[in-house]
Order: sequence, then structure tokens, then C-alpha cells
Amino acid sequence: MLKRIEELADQIYEKFKNYNVSRSEILKRLKLLILEFKVPESEAIRTITNYLIKEYEIPREAVIESELIKIADINEAGRWVSLKAKVVQLWEPTSPNVSQAGLIGDETGIVKFVIWAKAGKPEVEEGKCYLFKNVVTDIFAGRKQINVTRMSEIVEIDEEIELPPREIEVIGALVAIQQNSGLIQRCVKCRRVLKSGLCPIHGKTEWVEDLRLKGVLDDGENTYEIILNEENIKALTGIDLNKAKEIAEKNLDRNAVLAELKKQLFGKYLKVKGVRGERYLIVRDVEFFKPDIVGEIDKLLEAVG
Repeated sequence: MLKRIEELADQIYEKFKNYNVSRSEILKRLKLLILEFKVPESEAIRTITNYLIKEYEIPREAVIESELIKIADINEAGRWVSLKAKVVQLWEPTSPNVSQAGLIGDETGIVKFVIWAKAGKPEVEEGKCYLFKNVVTDIFAGRKQINVTRMSEIVEIDEEIELPPREIEVIGALVAIQQNSGLIQRCVKCRRVLKSGLCPIHGKTEWVEDLRLKGVLDDGENTYEIILNEENIKALTGIDLNKAKEIAEKNLDRNAVLAELKKQLFGKYLKVKGVRGERYLIVRDVEFFKPDIVGEIDKLLEAVG
């Protein structure tokens, strides 16, 4: 670990040496952050970089010159890079310190990204392509990640970025329907799901209604967490957002929508086509699975005959 900290100190010093910074000071701060306070490498580098820029009045643009790379080229933490990538999936942040999190990808791979709330950057949208400039790489438990900080820049680009083929088809039973399914409320500002009427970022705010189902599909060998959107749910049940609102109003209970979805879908076999994300299977097409029973019986008779 000490050898790695020495290497990081050299990297930071090389970037700032023309501004008469002290390598020994950088090393001391790195040891304090990483060894004593257990701060991740990327966050320690960011903290010290911000300190040096402020303390020595260094123009930010003068010290950040990141290389444009591909996702497959990410092989170490604490590296300043730039990426052209498509937003594959957005997650609901679990911390108020995170503005957005999810997956981005290019033709070489998929990687997790985090936009920190303090970065003050514009939010990205699923399906759009961006230049993520001056972001910091991180690797935790073998998983790659990029962090968008105050010194980063996000620019939407008019390019179509191809993603690696990751589409799979799964046939299985819907064995669980998770919380925050059914008729939900989303913040109009950030699209996050409201909990007890509050957005985790914007507090009490205006909201719009949406229809979704988060569940678990079991194919007998593996389980897959899936998210069905309004289009998917309508294809299976005939219930769209307007119909869901009618069900809630008729029963004077929003939970009546979830109850109806459970009645129609729980335990049923589904045939799902989608793209495997880091956690969820992103559903593109879904239908009820109807096995060819007669054909299966014929095959069995042939086998025993």
C-alpha cells in the first residue's frame, strides 16, 4: 500500500510541480486520507487536487489534460480520462451525495458511472450519447467505475455509439414483485421516485405519475431482477397509465394497481428479451410464455420409443 501511495504522490506532483508544490505535503496528505481515514484512492486524489488548486491558486484547466480512451482501456484507479459513451441505464441514487448513477457504454464495454451532487453537473438521459471529459477512474472489488467531479465536463454529442452485444432471452416465472412497483410518483425535476411524498434530492416537489414493475424472474437455474415499464405492462395486462389511474380512483387506493398487477402476473411464466445491466435486466420485449405441450409430449414419446 505504501508503494502505491508513493506512486500516487509522484503522479500528483508531476501534474503540479511547475507551481512549486511540495511532494512531501502531497505524500503526507495521501497517507492521512488513505491509511487513516480509509478514503478511496480516487476520492483522495480529488481532495488533494482541489486543495492544491485552491491553496496555490492554480487554474483548473491548466492541470487537467485527460486522454480520450475507450472503456476497455480502464485498468487502474485514480486516472483522469475522457470518454465518449452512451447512457445505458440510470439508477435511483441511494445517497443524497449522488446526483446520478447508472451504466454507460461504448463499443468496448459497459461501466458504472457516478455524478456526485457537489459536482453541480447537468443530468444525463438514458439513450443519449455524451463526452465525459476529465472524469476519474476507480476500481472497487474488481468493478470499474468513473466518477464525475467538479473538474469534469459533460457534453451531449451528436454521435451514435454502438454498444457491445449483450442482449439475452430468458424464460422464467415471476417469483417476486418488489417495492416501489405499480402506480408510482416521480419528481418532475430529476425523475426519481418519491418516497412518502418526498424526493430524496428535492424534498417536497411537483411530481408526475408513472407505471412500472420491479420483479424477480426465475428460470430454474438463475434469477434475474427485471424492470417492466408502462409499455411492457400494457403488453401483458392491457393496463396503461390511464387505466392504472382509473383503478386507483375507483378503489380510492393507489395500492389497488399493484394488487391487480400481482393478480395477473405473479407466478406467471414470461419470455423476456433484454440487455443485461450491472444489476437489472433492461427489458425490451416481454410476453407470456406458452409452451408447446403437444410438441413436448411428442419428443418424450420419441425418446422412450
